[in-house]
Amino acid sequence: MALQFGPLGDQAVLVHGSDEAAALAFAAAVRRKNLSWVEDVVQAYTSVAVFYRPEMDYFQATEQLQRVDYQSDRGVTAGKLHVIPCCYEFGLDFDRMIAHTGLTREQIIVSHTVTIYTVYALGFCPGFPYLGYLPKQLAGVPRLETPRLKVEAGSVGLTGRQTGIYTEERPGGWNIIGRTPLELVGVAEDYFPIRTGDQVQFRAINEKEYQATVGGRLDS
Repeated sequence: MALQFGPLGDQAVLVHGSDEAAALAFAAAVRRKNLSWVEDVVQAYTSVAVFYRPEMDYFQATEQLQRVDYQSDRGVTAGKLHVIPCCYEFGLDFDRMIAHTGLTREQIIVSHTVTIYTVYALGFCPGFPYLGYLPKQLAGVPRLETPRLKVEAGSVGLTGRQTGIYTEERPGGWNIIGRTPLELVGVAEDYFPIRTGDQVQFRAINEKEYQATVGGRLDS
């Protein structure tokens, strides 16, 4: 299926791909071209929003974007791999996950750590990475019936086919499987090390290592 183009307000073109791989490839190709009129490229699952400067209009932007060759990037990960430590001793919802999956606690942790996830979207709170997709044996665990009023920053959660990281303290209804000691967002310093198209793999650590690395940064 060819890319589909449409307006997103009066400052962006919204491009829909046939799947996540097509959207990732298109976003990477647009960023690589470094077009002077492009303000930002925001990919989310199968869509890409290309924001343009005031001197550009929708029709001109769409015409140029339709000429972007992205097929050679299809199936190729444009971003980098982030290995993120996770202390599963802080998991709050293993009982729910065990009941739903039929796996043991140890099997859940192994399945969660051996998988390499792709960052398909960022949102909910600043820098929150939506990571897909969970291995089949972990998929389908529903959200909490009553969301927690406070989820600690760094908490790693999962639900449905996705896992993700609460970069700030927020209410939330995902199943908490662990917590990372790393600071993954610094809004004041414009610190956002994880981008769509990047990959994430979790590394299991114990509480002692967690305490020793609290507040560290992903690229330090």
